Amino acid sequence: MIRTVEAEPHVSAPVLAAYSYCEAVTGQQARNFAYGIRLLPMSKRRAMSALYAFSRRVDDIGDGALDDDVKAVRLEDTRAMLARVREGAVDEDDTDPVAVALAHAAETFPIPLGGLDELIDGVLMDVRGETYETWDDLKVYCRCVAGAIGRLSLGVFGTEPGARGVERAPEYADTLGLALQLTNILRDVREDAEGGRIYLPADDLAKFGCSAGFSGPMPPEGSDFAGLVHFEVRRARALFAEGYRLLPMLDRRSGACVAAMAGIYRRLLDRIERDPQAVLRGRVSLPGREKAYVAVRGLSGLDARHVTRRTVRRRA
Repeated sequence: MIRTVEAEPHVSAPVLAAYSYCEAVTGQQARNFAYGIRLLPMSKRRAMSALYAFSRRVDDIGDGALDDDVKAVRLEDTRAMLARVREGAVDEDDTDPVAVALAHAAETFPIPLGGLDELIDGVLMDVRGETYETWDDLKVYCRCVAGAIGRLSLGVFGTEPGARGVERAPEYADTLGLALQLTNILRDVREDAEGGRIYLPADDLAKFGCSAGFSGPMPPEGSDFAGLVHFEVRRARALFAEGYRLLPMLDRRSGACVAAMAGIYRRLLDRIERDPQAVLRGRVSLPGREKAYVAVRGLSGLDARHVTRRTVRRRA
């Protein structure tokens, strides 16, 4: 069973400063993520910010304008920093605030740091310009860049003592990460195409006449772009349904955090489904008031209770 480990009552000034840096990065760069983790207790929120700041650094290297060989070197440098964290070789006065915060978080919570190695592996796939023939191929990438984040987050959240089926919690966290990533891929399909990246499986693109790609606000001539989007939306919904089985295994505030983040993406999925071509015109997003509603719903436990009732009905 995965247990929540309570944070140390005292945090030194250098570590607090490192966490403050990570929280600032999170607040500036990850609005949806920051919206969810604000529902957590302070110690967990800080740890999640440290995970995000490390992940943001890795993503920024992959998305930056450096030559690919330089990106690969920078990513390996980041992996070396992660190794120092894993070995307990980061001092509180280290000049890298992300390393300091991540080291403290890893000492406080049972975070499976190997997930951050997987993230680096996934971004290296981007650097190499890999494309994906099938959904099974794409799942490998999604598990690296998103499923791993779900499992890392579970290390911070912990699980409720006595929760049924808790041995499958990492699997559900991983699946929820896949659901979020597939939603991201749909939302960013034109932006990624303009950057020379195509994530949707080639066999799906061919099936709906979209192999020519997405270079403008209109889908390829003669394609069934709406059919493609609806197909991927159904796939994402199935992943959400499976991943949501994690919620009853979490404490109230951790469950609220997960429900808020996942709920925001599910609502993005609803918008994309209603107007598939919107993703070719610009980034689909939710207004703040709708995010607030999702957060309140998460705190109320509605999503967790819904999953629990559905699971009980299946067993009956």
